[in-house]
Amino acid sequence: MERIRVAESLSGVSAEQWNALAAGNPFAGHAFLDALVETGCASERSGWLPQFLLLERAGRLEAAMPLFLKSHSYGEYVFDWAWADAYSRHGLAYYPKLLSAIPFTPVGGPRLMARNNADRGALLAGALELAKQASSLHILFPPEGEAALMQDAGMMLRRTVQFHWRNEGYADFEEFLSRLTRHRRKVIRQERRRVRDAGVSIRRLQGGEIERGHWEFFARCYRRTYSEHRSSPYLNLEFFLRIGEAMPRNLVLILAERAGRPIAAALDVASANALYGRYWGALEHVPLLHFECCYYQGIEHAIENGLARFEGGAQGEHKLFRGLLPVEAQSAHWLAHPQFARAIEDYLAKERSGIARYVDELNELSPFKTPASS
Repeated sequence: MERIRVAESLSGVSAEQWNALAAGNPFAGHAFLDALVETGCASERSGWLPQFLLLERAGRLEAAMPLFLKSHSYGEYVFDWAWADAYSRHGLAYYPKLLSAIPFTPVGGPRLMARNNADRGALLAGALELAKQASSLHILFPPEGEAALMQDAGMMLRRTVQFHWRNEGYADFEEFLSRLTRHRRKVIRQERRRVRDAGVSIRRLQGGEIERGHWEFFARCYRRTYSEHRSSPYLNLEFFLRIGEAMPRNLVLILAERAGRPIAAALDVASANALYGRYWGALEHVPLLHFECCYYQGIEHAIENGLARFEGGAQGEHKLFRGLLPVEAQSAHWLAHPQFARAIEDYLAKERSGIARYVDELNELSPFKTPASS
């Protein structure tokens, strides 16, 4: 017997069966999502009401979709504030909306988590039906194959830009630098040297090396970053402690110290073939330390561990000059209101052309050597 149901928690869902569908993506895994929900980071109170869509046969989980009913658009990294504003100006409610994404995390990965397209189609049909109780359905950063299914189902595709570093089989960081133009090599070496000359040393801690005291320090750094931007942090110490216990092999904590005292930290998440730069914070300012912790250490770790790529996330052309190249990412959107859907479809067509030109312009600024450069 087959059924599709909605669950507001993963506590009653088999971690083994869920993870078998997550394709090794640590963010789509049971531990990461369960930690977000159980610590209150992704909850009705925070505007992220879990609506996990589960397809079961004979009591076994065969397909799943991370879904949330949203009362705002914070923490998504695909911006639709203008759409919400247009709804409001016409006396319509844009919220609640239905969202499939990893909260506070702009990374790609499976959204229609299934072993075959028939089950993916069933999940998508279920999500679209559920979305009729809201204003819309939005699916962020799905893989290409899933995006094609979404487009076939009548959803509109949107393009955004992220910055990823690719491992071309570099033996070490110096070989990576050798592929860059002379100017970029010089700048990066100067930046790293200035951090060392400031008396800062860097340690990368993994798995069980990350103890409670490290998490407490990192949480302080993380909160400080949000405070400096006059914003409230999305995540709490309990969340970091939970993932530290539940998925230690996926975590890399980059710790910056001066005179034996920690002053800054960055947290990366690893899969079998990729490293994802995620969170950062510092208790005191050291020029260029952000670049060292958030980019150079991640690239170095990826090289040393044979990882195919390092994802630096959304936004920030400054990443380009440090070897992270532009990559187009996708999202899919369905709006219940037909007139707004047509207007947004026209807008997205124009936006796609702008995104393509933007990527071309960025690629012209590539820091990597060309035959004519040195």
